[in-house]
Amino acid sequence: MPKCFRTKLIDLYAGEYAVVLNPADATELGVRQLDRVRVVTDHGAVTAIVETSQSIVKDDQIGILTKMKIDLDLKEGDEVKVLPTEPPLSIEFIKKKMDGRELTTEEITAIISDMAKYNLSDIEITAYVTAVYTKGLTMREMKDACLAMVKTGEVIEIDRKPIFDHHSIGGCPGNKVTLLVVPIAVAAGLTVPKTSSRAISSACGTADIMEAICPVTLSAQQIKSITEEIGGVIVWGGGLHLSPVDDMIIRIEYPLSIDPFSMVVASVMSKKKAVGAEYFVLDIPLGPETKVKTDDMALKYSRAFIDIGTELGIETACAISYGHQPIGRNIGPSLEAKEALEALEGKPSSSSLIEKSLGLAGMLLEMGNVARPGEGIKEARKILEDGRALAKFKQIVEAQGGKANMKSTDITLGEFSKEILAKGHGYVSIIHNKMITKVVRTAGAPKDKGAGMVLFKKLGDRVEKGDPLFKIYADHQGKLENAWKQAEALQPYITKGMILDTITDNTPRLDKVRRF
Repeated sequence: MPKCFRTKLIDLYAGEYAVVLNPADATELGVRQLDRVRVVTDHGAVTAIVETSQSIVKDDQIGILTKMKIDLDLKEGDEVKVLPTEPPLSIEFIKKKMDGRELTTEEITAIISDMAKYNLSDIEITAYVTAVYTKGLTMREMKDACLAMVKTGEVIEIDRKPIFDHHSIGGCPGNKVTLLVVPIAVAAGLTVPKTSSRAISSACGTADIMEAICPVTLSAQQIKSITEEIGGVIVWGGGLHLSPVDDMIIRIEYPLSIDPFSMVVASVMSKKKAVGAEYFVLDIPLGPETKVKTDDMALKYSRAFIDIGTELGIETACAISYGHQPIGRNIGPSLEAKEALEALEGKPSSSSLIEKSLGLAGMLLEMGNVARPGEGIKEARKILEDGRALAKFKQIVEAQGGKANMKSTDITLGEFSKEILAKGHGYVSIIHNKMITKVVRTAGAPKDKGAGMVLFKKLGDRVEKGDPLFKIYADHQGKLENAWKQAEALQPYITKGMILDTITDNTPRLDKVRRF
C-alpha cells in the first residue's frame, strides 16, 4: 500500500530523480538507501532513488530534490504517495554488457528508455558507460542505441531543406572551426542547424566557445524559427531534449574524461538525426594525443560513421585532419571566440585555423552542389574573404540574443594572466595537447569563460632562452597560480637543438646518449 508524505523541497540538483526519507519511514516502506520508490503526484509519477537522513526530513516528510521539483511542478508541503518498486530489468542487460556479451535490439532499447525515464541511478548509468568503454558495441548495437536515443527525445522538423551539418569528434585543443564553417556554409545558401556539445575531456566545446559571444541555450522552436529565417544557428544541444540520454551519458563521462568510440558514434549521429540532417561532414583529428591516434583508428571511425549514416539516411563524409598540435593559437572559451571572430573579420590569423575551416566548409559546399568537385575550398575562401561569412555570423549572433554587430574587441578575457618562458634555446619539437588541456582546465575552463591559454610558439618555431612560450589567462588569481604551477611541472613544450644526439667512441650504449 502507498504511504502519503508531505514534500520538503531541498535545493540540491542531481542528475537522477532522488528523494530523502527519514530512516523510520524507509523501514516502514521496506526500502533502504539506493533502493527505488514510485512517487505519485497530481502531475504524474516517477521512479526515484532513496536516500535517508534523520536530520533533513521528519516523519511523514519526503525530501524532494530540485530536478524532481521542477519536472513534477511540486511545491513545499504538497502531498504525494510513495510505494516501493522493483529495479528495472535493464540492470540485468547492463550486467550482460559488462560480461562482454552482445545486447539485442530490445535490450539496448530498454536501457536507453530507462535512462530517459530516470529509472536508472547514476551508479547504474556509470556501469553502462564503463561497460561500453571496455567492451564496445557492435555496429548493429550502435545503430540500435542511436535510434533509441532519437526516439526518447525531441525531433526538430525544419522546413528549409536540405539540411546540412558538421561535427568534430574532438581531442585537439583550439578547434573552434565551427564558428567559421557554419557562417561560410549558411552564407552560401545551405541550411545548417548546428547543435554543439560542451566540453567532455577537452578544454572547451563549441557550445562553451559560442556562449562567450551569445546565448546558446535555445528552445527547439527558436532553433527552427531562426534556421528557417536566416539559414542556421550554433547552439548547445544539451539545452534541448533532442537526445536527453546522450546528455546523461556526457555528464557521467565528464569527470572520468572518457569518450568511448561506440558512444561517440551513437551520440553524434543521434543528434544529427534529431535535427533532420541529410548531409553531414565529420572532422576526425588524428594525432598522438587526440582521441584518434592511428590511421587504422581514423579509418575505423570513418567507416562506422559512414555506415551508420547510410542506415539512418544521412550522407556522410569524413575528413581526417592534422591533430599533432592545437588549432590556431588560442585555447579557452573567450580566447577561441576572439580568435575565430578575428579570422572572420579578416585580421591576421593562424593558417591552421583558416585552412582547416576552409577545408571542412568546402566539403559541405561540394555536397550541397554550391561548388563543383575540387572547387569547394576556393569558394569557401571567397565567402570568407569578401565578408559574407562575417555578415552571416553577426546575423546568427544577433538572432540568438547576442550583441548586434559583435566585434572581436568586445570579448572579455580573463583578468589575471602570466607568461611561461623558455628555459633554453632550440626549436619547438613537441607540443603536448593533453598537458595544455590540463593546464587550461586548471585555469578554470570551460566554466570560467575568460580562462585559457595563448600560444606564442608552434611546432618548428625557433626559441631563445627567456622567450615567452605561452600565456595563461584566468578569471581568478588562485586558479591562475595553480595553472602556472601545473604548467611549470608538466612542461607542455619540448624544445631541442638541430643536433639531437651526440655519439662518440666513448659512448658505450645508445641508451647512454646525452640528450639536449
